[in-house]
Amino acid sequence: MPQQPPVRRTPAPPSRPDASMSLLTNVMDHSLDDGYAEAAARRTAGGKGLPGKLRAKLGLAAALLLAALVVTLGAAQARISAPTLAKERQQLINRIESETSTADSLQKNVDGLRDSVSATQREALHKRGGDKAELVSLLAGATAVHGPGLKVVVDDAKQARTSGGGPRESSGFSDTGRVRDRDMQRVVNGLWQSGAEAISINGQRLTALSAIRAAGDAILVDNRPLVPPYTVLAVGNGKRMNTTFQDSADGQYLHVLEQNYGVRAAISVEDDIRLPAAPSLIVRTARAQQGNTGKGTS
Repeated sequence: MPQQPPVRRTPAPPSRPDASMSLLTNVMDHSLDDGYAEAAARRTAGGKGLPGKLRAKLGLAAALLLAALVVTLGAAQARISAPTLAKERQQLINRIESETSTADSLQKNVDGLRDSVSATQREALHKRGGDKAELVSLLAGATAVHGPGLKVVVDDAKQARTSGGGPRESSGFSDTGRVRDRDMQRVVNGLWQSGAEAISINGQRLTALSAIRAAGDAILVDNRPLVPPYTVLAVGNGKRMNTTFQDSADGQYLHVLEQNYGVRAAISVEDDIRLPAAPSLIVRTARAQQGNTGKGTS
């Protein structure tokens, strides 16, 4: 019998060391779920037909389209609301103009009434004062006057700030360089003591009932706000007033304001100064005395 050739057996491959960990091996070999893998493959296949530049252009076009849509919607909204805003603005302008016209009319009426009252007072002074009517009217500030005198101009420092913080002699004062109501009070009182017969501040005539006070950073004279520079005109013997005032305590006070706080001041003697009449005076308590009986009128 012929001998059969020996059969060679292929040796079996060696077993994997991790054969006993089949679950972990499957997870490591297939980390991406099959469904996700298929979706990624379809997306890749669909984009293969579009070059990279074309895809970029399509993205840019989409962004520009979205921006144009936003701008169009904004313009349409603005066009819709524009007539309403214009109407409201015009109504506000009309209201301001109307109120301003009303205020101007009322101010004219007030000025006319003041002139009328002042004329009536001057007439009453003439009737009751006789020969002394003119002097009484002048001293009361009820009539305009002119004559030689002194001009004192007081202004804030060049770098003046707001919110002064109380009187200069107080501990809470901060140097702002602004002229205060008390400063003007001292200047005016110093001029009265130096021989002034009539005084005005920025055209506002002072009387025995005038008050100089502050409201915030503003200085009020008889409740009327003034703005710097403050021009004080005093009718009298100008040369004598100048010497007396500058030698007085109030004149020295003004000099200290210049030296220490930067307040600006100028004093000059004038040949002719004109002061307006004061607004009407309202006397509520004083009564004219009749004769020498000492009894006042009712």
